[in-house]
Amino acid sequence: MIENIIFLAAPITISVLLAGILSYFGNHILTRGIIFIDIALAQIAALGTMIGLLAGLAEGSTGVELVSLIFTLIVISIFALTKFEKQAIPQEAIIGIIYGLGLGLAMLLADKIPGGSNYITKTITGNILWVTWSDVISSAILIAIVAVIHFIFRKQFIAISESKENLPFSIGRVRIYELIFYITFGFVVVKAVPIAGIFLIFVLLIAPTAIATLFTQKWVNRFAWSWVIGILGSIIGIYFSYDLNISNGPAIVTLLGVTVFVLAFVKIAMGKVKEA
Repeated sequence: MIENIIFLAAPITISVLLAGILSYFGNHILTRGIIFIDIALAQIAALGTMIGLLAGLAEGSTGVELVSLIFTLIVISIFALTKFEKQAIPQEAIIGIIYGLGLGLAMLLADKIPGGSNYITKTITGNILWVTWSDVISSAILIAIVAVIHFIFRKQFIAISESKENLPFSIGRVRIYELIFYITFGFVVVKAVPIAGIFLIFVLLIAPTAIATLFTQKWVNRFAWSWVIGILGSIIGIYFSYDLNISNGPAIVTLLGVTVFVLAFVKIAMGKVKEA
């Protein structure tokens, strides 16, 4: 029992950290209605890593992470700076093109890298069960820095996320705030992809927030509840994965995905009871 707790301590700790920061960003992304920006960005981060591997850098090295980060920041900066008061092309369309382009290039590069197809699978599913304490500590430092930046600019970020038609500030100020928002988001995604995988990042961003939004609309409450839901889903998924010897990423994704639909039906049923 003690050995199991010691082995699972690092995966559970990183789950708490990732659930917190991804739930926070998830609240902004869901409010903005640009749902697939996270999966597109995660795909670009994975593509950057593959380019680093193709350049001869070792998997998991600082060099590969740096290449992935530079590649991601370039793409996300272009996305942030192309926000206009009246969009000629919807941002969701741009996001879809970015994702398709990233995935297509990754599949082309996979043929040029030894074990490339296995690497694509790894970037999709992640391997949170085998995260090291070194990864946990470096992730905690990064998340703390991002949290401080977002606390400083919290009012501006919320105002932009809640603006549906008219921008809350001048277009110049909005682009600066957007740049800060998306660059910090890019740092988090680049750090999280090798640990959690693309699909788990997407689900931790959206699923807990979607569940929380069913029951509360206040920012603080939504963030608190989505963080708690993300932690519980991750820990239970990790336990099932470890106990049943199944892949950890898909186990957590399935658990959180099913929970969204179950609680949505509960919410609908509660509404029917109140109407009766």
